[in-house]
Amino acid sequence: MGTRGRRISGAALIVLPLLVPPPVEAYELSAGVSLGWLQAGTVPRLAVGPHAAIAWPIQRNILFTVHDLCTILPPTQEDGPGVYNQTSVDIGYAWEDGNVSAGPSVALYVMPACGTTLCGRVGGLAVGGHAQANAYVAGPLGVSASVNVDWIGRGSLVLPGYMSVVVVAGPVLRWSAE
Repeated sequence: MGTRGRRISGAALIVLPLLVPPPVEAYELSAGVSLGWLQAGTVPRLAVGPHAAIAWPIQRNILFTVHDLCTILPPTQEDGPGVYNQTSVDIGYAWEDGNVSAGPSVALYVMPACGTTLCGRVGGLAVGGHAQANAYVAGPLGVSASVNVDWIGRGSLVLPGYMSVVVVAGPVLRWSAE
């Protein structure tokens, strides 16, 4: 191997450890079911569904969290069911009995909705923000509340440029690994 090959190998030995993250020594999983409402357009809808998250400490009490909330919109007499699945990447603060986090989100949705003049099924991709608080009241069992605000309906005749708001709360269970 020539001098150039040794330089590349040497550079790879220096740069590679910087690119590969160290093994995660601690993380926390949480999951629960929430109940609340979704407002997109002029008609609020019942929102119920599971949520799950995985969080890693990045400093003493600072967390990096990936959170997913799958909101199911039950059918009503006027229209059918809907699904609003929102995923976020959050930074948060944790303490022994709880945590709070917030960050950007992306949502995929297919649901019935009513705008100011039309009603119909809408679907698409939305971007927005997410905030969540968890309070653990009995060991790993706690209560979770979250708010998601997304910009939906681009290009839709039913919801041309509306915001959606999802507010849900419910029980949460956490598991920690260190």
